[in-house]
Amino acid sequence: MPIVAGVIGEPATWLCKPERPIAPIARRIHGITNEMVTEAPAFADVEANVRAHLDGAVLVAHNAGVDTGVLRRKMPGFTPAGVLDTLKLSRRLLPGQPSHRLGALVKALHLDRGLPGDMVAHRAGYDVLVTARLFVHLAGQVGGAHMSFEELRDGPRGDDDALF
Repeated sequence: MPIVAGVIGEPATWLCKPERPIAPIARRIHGITNEMVTEAPAFADVEANVRAHLDGAVLVAHNAGVDTGVLRRKMPGFTPAGVLDTLKLSRRLLPGQPSHRLGALVKALHLDRGLPGDMVAHRAGYDVLVTARLFVHLAGQVGGAHMSFEELRDGPRGDDDALF
C-alpha cells in the first residue's frame, strides 16, 4: 500500500494457496480456512506481481522482522529499499503507551475508524491499512511536522535502535 506525503493509497493483497494445509492456530488467528484457498493461486503464480508492488519501496510493517522474514523466504534475493518497523517506532515515539501491540494501538488511536465492517484484524487488508494509519500518525509526532525517512529510521540523535 503506497503512502505518499502522508496520504495512504490503495492496498494490494493476495490470497494464495499454501504449500501445506493451514494449521488450526493460523485458522483461528487469520480466519482463513483451507476451503477459502482451494482455488487460490500458488505464491509462485503471483510472485511477479508482489515483486512489482514491493521492489524499490520502503517496507513499513508492525514487528517487521516477521514480514521481512516471510518475504525473504518466499522471494529469495528480495531486499526492500528500507524497512520501518511501527512496533519499534511506537515504542520510541509513544513511550507512555501501555501496550505497543498493533491491536492495542488501533484501539487507543482509533485507527479503525471508518473502516468497512467486513475488514477484520489479522487479515492482510485490515492489518496493512491500520499499520499505514499508524505509520502516518507516528510520522507526525514531532511538532505535527512529518519526519523524514532518516529521522524515523535513525531517531533524534541518529543512534537509536535500527528500525530495519
